[in-house]
Amino acid sequence: MTTAPLESPTTRVPGRAWTVRLTGHSDRTASVTCTSSCTMPARSRDLASLRAFAARHAAAHARVATVRPDAACHCRAGRCEAHPGDKTSCAGEVVMILRHDPVVGQVWIVEEVCAMCAPHIPHARILARAAAPAGRTAAKPAARTRTLPRPSVPSLFSSAGASEAGADTIRRPRRPHRRPRQG
Repeated sequence: MTTAPLESPTTRVPGRAWTVRLTGHSDRTASVTCTSSCTMPARSRDLASLRAFAARHAAAHARVATVRPDAACHCRAGRCEAHPGDKTSCAGEVVMILRHDPVVGQVWIVEEVCAMCAPHIPHARILARAAAPAGRTAAKPAARTRTLPRPSVPSLFSSAGASEAGADTIRRPRRPHRRPRQG
């Protein structure tokens, strides 16, 4: 009797998302909430400081979280409702984005999505990309160092092929365009 592993090595883990929300209350105060269990400030009437805290808190989630290369697109989990007008199929590397609509200014969403969905999501900014797996990074730089040609002339001053072009090609100055005289 043989047993198969429950998960294949290519199984993707669900993409993560954190939502930081500024919520107003009937007594003219506001509070900040987060989808993860984080310590938030108490209700306050100072909306500017709460808004600044919410933006810093979302940035902290993005800074601490490492983008996982085996994560599935979080947008796809929601049936790509973040970009309803643009139909794309999820593909490419995983990126970490921050969504914040400046008009509404009350919700910040940090999430892992694929590179195909990220440009179609309105008000999204790519914060980080997934690092390539360790097996791939060792092979690529070695191959690149062998194939890159060394320029003989620095590209700041002239093109590398200019010295081999020869002196037989003479460039003439451009003639000014003259209109025929009306007489």
